[in-house]
Amino acid sequence: MLRLAISPDGDVLPDALARAPGRGAWIGVSRAELEAAIASGKLRGALARAFKGAKLTVPENLGALAQDALTRAFLQRLGLEMRAGKLILGSDRIAQQARSGAVAWLGHAADASDDGCRKLDQAYRVGMDAEGSGLVGERLPLDRAALSVALGRENVVHLALADHGSAERVAIPLRRLMRFTGAYPAAENISPEGATNGAAHDAVTVG
Repeated sequence: MLRLAISPDGDVLPDALARAPGRGAWIGVSRAELEAAIASGKLRGALARAFKGAKLTVPENLGALAQDALTRAFLQRLGLEMRAGKLILGSDRIAQQARSGAVAWLGHAADASDDGCRKLDQAYRVGMDAEGSGLVGERLPLDRAALSVALGRENVVHLALADHGSAERVAIPLRRLMRFTGAYPAAENISPEGATNGAAHDAVTVG
């Protein structure tokens, strides 16, 4: 889910790290569903009901802003894991680690070749003792250029994590991004949040 923060001026903005102060709402919709809700006025109506008629300004490009924010949150997490020495880069190194069972998570750039993905996926299954299971790495909604720029490395096509804790930390922003882009199913709801305690209330459907 993605938190939308309500600014003091009433602007609705994405808060991918859920750190902005003040009132907010958690949404569980894809970008396509969000943009449809904006166009139809359902998002404004749902937020107005959730926040008891408070004046709100919903930008027309909220979908793009939200995807950018979720992408930055995911890449920031990857960068933190890389600086901590947890990220494995390079096809040969990943394949070696994967076959030995030392890979907890495997990812592929959106423009990675099918052949390259198949080889690493096979090594991943061998190491996980999951041959025949269909287990594969995540096809990310980012191409090699975006990954390379974000991580400060050349030609980042495949990447992996050996540490299970790192994999779990990366999975949180990745799931949010993938659900928003439509790669994963999204729950169609908006949940208002208290300004002081951040607790979620009953969901409000916008789809």
